[in-house]
Amino acid sequence: MNYDERSIELHKKHHGKIETGLKVPIENKDDLSLAYTPGVGAVSTLIHTEPATAYTHTIKGNTVAVVSDGSAVLGLGNIGPLAAMPVMEGKAALFKRFADVDAVPICLATQDTEEIIATVRHTATTFGGINLEDISAPRCFEIEERLQDIGIPVFHDDQHGTAIVVIAALVNAAKVAGKVFSELSIVISGAGAAGVAIARLLHTAGVRTIVACDSKGIISSSRSDLNESKKRLLAYTNQEEREGGLSDALKGSDVCIGVSAPGVLKGEWIKTMSARPIIFAMANPVPEIMPDEAHAAGALVVATGRSDFPNQVNNVLVFPGIFRGALDARAPCITDAMKWAAVEALAALVPDPTVEKIIIGPFDTKVATYVASAVAVAAQKS
Repeated sequence: MNYDERSIELHKKHHGKIETGLKVPIENKDDLSLAYTPGVGAVSTLIHTEPATAYTHTIKGNTVAVVSDGSAVLGLGNIGPLAAMPVMEGKAALFKRFADVDAVPICLATQDTEEIIATVRHTATTFGGINLEDISAPRCFEIEERLQDIGIPVFHDDQHGTAIVVIAALVNAAKVAGKVFSELSIVISGAGAAGVAIARLLHTAGVRTIVACDSKGIISSSRSDLNESKKRLLAYTNQEEREGGLSDALKGSDVCIGVSAPGVLKGEWIKTMSARPIIFAMANPVPEIMPDEAHAAGALVVATGRSDFPNQVNNVLVFPGIFRGALDARAPCITDAMKWAAVEALAALVPDPTVEKIIIGPFDTKVATYVASAVAVAAQKS
């Protein structure tokens, strides 16, 4: 039985992966009077008088909403909110497993930007943070940007979780290749949520040679078909005004980061890159190029999003810890400083990187705690 069949059986047997539980006993009248009426009225009165106590006297302080409209689920595309539920449940399970953060999947029966924004605003009272998930670009950019003022962290994991873990791995890959991180020449295949966020975070790190490509080729000022998020990329990518496709962009480059589609990267193109090239083929479940083919073409370090190859670059290394840290610090938002704290913490967990180990594994018990601590410190400083 393969993973598909086993997963279907697992979900059927358990009716999903998560459930609610009780922190206090309700076995007698005394328990009931404390947990509910009449005692609970005093707690409500306290919160009404001192709103900050909602963080210490309710689930708010440790609970995140995992919000999706089902428009860009994994590699399955726009399959809708109902079919997105197993993925959002999975996200909630990972929050609990890796960072002891309680999370609730909220799958919205709308893909209207204004309705999504309004719904999140209206429900934010219950939560200490909002994890936006599997919402298609370019709507995801506007939704996240316009929710930054609601007083709790709003974090689109497909953007920033991906960017953080990719760049942490790239910091270590550059060490293995003997290259200076800020001087890397980087090509990004894919200009959706992840590609745009990776480019932006690289730019804030001082990397100046970045070229982004979408399915139609290099993103350049000569193109008239760019949406607003791709136009904004032009402020800090493709400063040499290169034209053509992915194969043209890769000539002489040090790094190819794929967040696009299966099989779009060819071995012969890797041969045109600089010495000791670095390949991150992140499309799931089938990467842009298989690791054996990339190595055969001369790639020194190869990473994918898959667990069956070395160097699995996966968001699960990021989102539990970054929300744990943000909740612990009661941060109103997640800043660039907090993202960079997460990057540095993750990279430091592999002090002596090698070709086959540039990033730590998700089951290492240090990951979420270490990331959370670094993020909380950065939050408190800012």
